[in-house]
Amino acid sequence: MPTAVFVDAGFFLKRFAKVYRNKDRSDPAVVARTLHEMALGHLSQRDSADRRDLYRIFVYDCLPLEKKAEMPVSRMAIDFSQSDTAKFRLQLHRELKCLRKVALRLGRLQDTRNWRLKAPILRSLLKGNHDFHTLTDADFVYDVRQKGTDMRIGLDIASVSYKKQVDQIVLVAGDADFVPAAKLARREGIDFILDPMWGPIADDLHEHIDGLRSTCPRPLVVQKSELTVVGGAI
Repeated sequence: MPTAVFVDAGFFLKRFAKVYRNKDRSDPAVVARTLHEMALGHLSQRDSADRRDLYRIFVYDCLPLEKKAEMPVSRMAIDFSQSDTAKFRLQLHRELKCLRKVALRLGRLQDTRNWRLKAPILRSLLKGNHDFHTLTDADFVYDVRQKGTDMRIGLDIASVSYKKQVDQIVLVAGDADFVPAAKLARREGIDFILDPMWGPIADDLHEHIDGLRSTCPRPLVVQKSELTVVGGAI
């Protein structure tokens, strides 16, 4: 039986800069190929000379914001569709669609129609180290939130589990939102592996998975909350 790999693209992109320091994170083609190679790395079993078959690589993301708005301070017009972020994300989606056995699942962005202060600026204001009248457009971010991606991950995991299409699932993610889906898959006899890309996970999450394995390079420089070691896969 084959392996299905589920990748939270937002999480993957956040970890990319930490674990692939020698790769160009601004090049959508490079990022897409790297994601594909990392997923395929899970087909090689450390304790066996055999190589598992791949069912499919499911990638979950949202379309970028493409609306027009006004900046919060200067009131200048801004077209988010022309931003580097939007252009990168759209091209990344195109690259992923062209890769072998990759299925792209797109959620949506919830537009709150509001700007919010960046966290460091807000903390500085609250401490009295920043004056409200000195705020600029650069101190704000447009408030949008992903909707539907976690639900799609859960539904797809449930689908392949109930249909017995795979006997192993690898999930590339970093939070506890996957726990209900993991528990369901394990009840159906699926070997459930979590790949946090060497990021830290809560201690109690270990009881909801069958294994922890990262196939990307281990970071040489990590945050204090992460392990400080080099080489290999978990």
